[in-house]
Amino acid sequence: MNGRDSGERGLKRRAFLGATLGAAAAATLTTGATAAHAEELGDADRSKRRIPPSAIGMHLYTMRTPLAQDFAGTLEKLAAIGYATVGVSGRHGHDAAQIRRMLDATGLKAVLEHVSFTTITNGGWEQALEDVRTLGGRWIVIPSLPGSMGTPAGYREAARLFNEAGLAARRAGLKLLFHNHDADHRTVEGEVLYDILLKETDPALVGFELDLYWAAKLGGNPADYFTDHPRRFPALHVKDMAPDGDFADVGSGILDFAAMFRSARRGGVKQWLVEHDRPADPFASARNSYDYLSRLRF
Repeated sequence: MNGRDSGERGLKRRAFLGATLGAAAAATLTTGATAAHAEELGDADRSKRRIPPSAIGMHLYTMRTPLAQDFAGTLEKLAAIGYATVGVSGRHGHDAAQIRRMLDATGLKAVLEHVSFTTITNGGWEQALEDVRTLGGRWIVIPSLPGSMGTPAGYREAARLFNEAGLAARRAGLKLLFHNHDADHRTVEGEVLYDILLKETDPALVGFELDLYWAAKLGGNPADYFTDHPRRFPALHVKDMAPDGDFADVGSGILDFAAMFRSARRGGVKQWLVEHDRPADPFASARNSYDYLSRLRF
């Protein structure tokens, strides 16, 4: 992508978030999106679409405080709320086999685990792949890149390493995904860093776990990624944004998830994983977010 393309994308993203914030203030967030998609989808189709219950999950970073106190009990409460799946992020002293037994006891399924970027380069990748297989997951996720790699050259090196690690993951029956934060959407030296990964990784080997909050934080419309890069986003972090830009329970903030999810099939989305980085009450947040996603029609 050249500098002009990056600039145009940046303007488009800033325009999206500005419009969203303004709509929230006027309490008319979804009105424009509904009108814009009426001809494309039709009222009947739009009202019937829903997230499959088996695809609503919880990314366990949200629950890190209660997990540290009672891992098994926390999983039981999530299952009782209605969650079907989890993304593992932190084991709290348990190994993969122990967590798998706790998951099996509740009926929850782990679909992925986050592992550090250095696992690729320090000789731990094969064991990490085996652990994800033990958990029963489909994807192994790199949650972030070191700050020292925050240049176009650094992201190109990351793309090269992701392709190599992704090949090993495929041989193990898994797929490598990358999870984004706000820094990944910066424009550096005329290039959007995240777009380098999208362009220079092999779609057959590397996918993306798209965090909707961070994708929108710099002014973007996350759904653009679904249409511009089909089938590359099997998992989402569904995280909402408060009017002041802070985190919010899913459905209580300003992000228009219904509009985003109308393109989810094109993006290849299979899992909607709830996340809240700083919930005041993790279980209340989990219930509120699940209730919203289970009722959402788009």
